[in-house]
Amino acid sequence: MFNARVLAIVKRELREKLISKSFILMTILFPLLLFGMAGIQALIFTDKSNDKVDIVSDTETLTNSFQNELMKSDLMKDGKTSFAFFTMDRSALKSFLDGKKKDLLGNKLTGVVYIPSSALKDKKIEYYSQTPSNISLSRKLEGPLNKVLIDIYFGNKSLTPEELDFARKGIDVTGFKVSKEENIKEEGYGSLILSYVFTFLLYISLLLTGQLMLQSVIEEKSSKIVEVILSSVSPRELMTGKIIGSALTALIQMSIWLAAIITVTSSAIYALPPEVMVSITTTQVVFLMVNFAVGLVLFLSLFGMMGAIFDNPQDAQSGMWPVMILIIAPFLIAMSMMQNPNSPIANAFALVPFTSVMVMPVKMTLVEVPVWQLFACVVLNIAAIFLVFPIAGKIYRVGILRTGKKPKWSEVVKWLKYKY
Repeated sequence: MFNARVLAIVKRELREKLISKSFILMTILFPLLLFGMAGIQALIFTDKSNDKVDIVSDTETLTNSFQNELMKSDLMKDGKTSFAFFTMDRSALKSFLDGKKKDLLGNKLTGVVYIPSSALKDKKIEYYSQTPSNISLSRKLEGPLNKVLIDIYFGNKSLTPEELDFARKGIDVTGFKVSKEENIKEEGYGSLILSYVFTFLLYISLLLTGQLMLQSVIEEKSSKIVEVILSSVSPRELMTGKIIGSALTALIQMSIWLAAIITVTSSAIYALPPEVMVSITTTQVVFLMVNFAVGLVLFLSLFGMMGAIFDNPQDAQSGMWPVMILIIAPFLIAMSMMQNPNSPIANAFALVPFTSVMVMPVKMTLVEVPVWQLFACVVLNIAAIFLVFPIAGKIYRVGILRTGKKPKWSEVVKWLKYKY
């Protein structure tokens, strides 16, 4: 299969892709975009916007307690949050809200918080705003409001200040990772961050590489260049060369991305807090690259096959949904695995061909994976290549020289029976 003609096709693909503007721009810009998005997200979460909030309760005791607590809280120190306090029962609340509606819709008032006396039993309060799902403001108010409710509730039970402080505290869980190879050590958010990074890198790379492969096959087919090329090589050799060339390009790109990430995380070792430190091991990098290389061949054979079936990108996009599902589904599974790394369903998909390309690297960053599972993951994907590649090759061989009317899937199935 691999001969001088295939090698010539590989060199041609590498020359076209490695020096293309799209490859250079994406290789350089994607890490900047990745870290830039993370920085922007951090700024959004830490942004302290100007908020004006009305606090309403139905008793003077609650109103005075909330006023005393909020006026001495950290919310007043930043100078960007202001409060107004009112006492009224629920029957007067509707007319009060009607009077404030213009300010709420005009962004002159952020929201109205209503705290009835029943909150001392069930801690249920009401928030009226143009944006009631403002999580940032909820987090600002949750601490002081909860403190007042706890003080009043337990204050009647003659608790000491130390006991009240204990009642206000939430549970602080520190995770410690237990593994065979290493001693027990504290686990922060580094593994979770690394799993996000691996997921997005694999997802974006598979999409970009697959789309470039699809576009390249369609362009050669529609411009009749493929007829000239096939005068020197066979369809199978052409497809093999294009897949290997595209896979090598994607591997080079992935290597550059990983090198950039490793450089940034290692150089920031003294700047980042221990709980968010990202630790990338050699085993993780090697497995990621090997598993990704095998997965590339598997997916690119499908993208090449789809490019040979259709004559233009519009028809190809409409018929690409089965292949796109094979990329989107692992992405969603990998994201859900971050919430529950021990999910039996996610663990099963970590070994299934196609999905394991993205799911297993994520699982590897979150939990300790036996070596046999890593080995089985790669072997199963290689077995899938031997199953899929001949089918894709037969369809590619027939479709690459066919133009005109968009073929039906029943016709594509018949191509598998053609003999040359």
